[in-house]
Amino acid sequence: MSTDVRKILAEFLGTFILVFVGGLAILSSGAAGDSSLVIIAFGWGLALLAALYAVGEVSGGHFNPAVTLGALFDNRVDTTTLIFYWIAQVGGGVIAGYLLLIASSQEQVGQMATVPGGAGTMETFFIELALTALFVMVILKVTTSEEFGGSALMAISLTYVGIHFAAYPLTGASVNPARTLATAIAGAQGTDIWIYLTAPFIGAIVGWGLYKLVTTGEVGVKVDELID
Repeated sequence: MSTDVRKILAEFLGTFILVFVGGLAILSSGAAGDSSLVIIAFGWGLALLAALYAVGEVSGGHFNPAVTLGALFDNRVDTTTLIFYWIAQVGGGVIAGYLLLIASSQEQVGQMATVPGGAGTMETFFIELALTALFVMVILKVTTSEEFGGSALMAISLTYVGIHFAAYPLTGASVNPARTLATAIAGAQGTDIWIYLTAPFIGAIVGWGLYKLVTTGEVGVKVDELID
């Protein structure tokens, strides 16, 4: 099997693990009472950590179209890789979403789809944008700095846990278009889905810009390198 095929398969499997285990955490949280947010936050964070350890070394461990976009702007992937990663990420997420129907109803899976909670539409948009920017900035930083070493995966996962503690009651804390699209399709839930298919991509670019500004003091992208 070629290296490129293995990378695409890794993104498919990693996103599947993330959405399936994270979705099960939401289902389990229903009987947890006041501890539900803890279960959800650590459920998604540990699901990401498991996916990173399982297949992250093969593909770079994106499992998120917004992260792949940030990697494109940082010249870590090319546009062809981005397209195939996006297809794999959405595919893995959708399969996970439909398998969750075995353990729950379509209505319950639909409730897993990230929709605005305690925040209004525009508040949700800007929260998702800001948190995706933070997430992408952390990923770009810890995966290039030798000082983090083996703790990089833990830093990424704990950031994801923190994002859920901060925003799950407000927005559903997606910061991942594939995650939202997967559960929205399987659960037939499309409420304000446009927010989660736009804000994270904008946030990814903002996060990349902040990363470059902090690490190099300048922000610039070579368009010809993006389209190679």
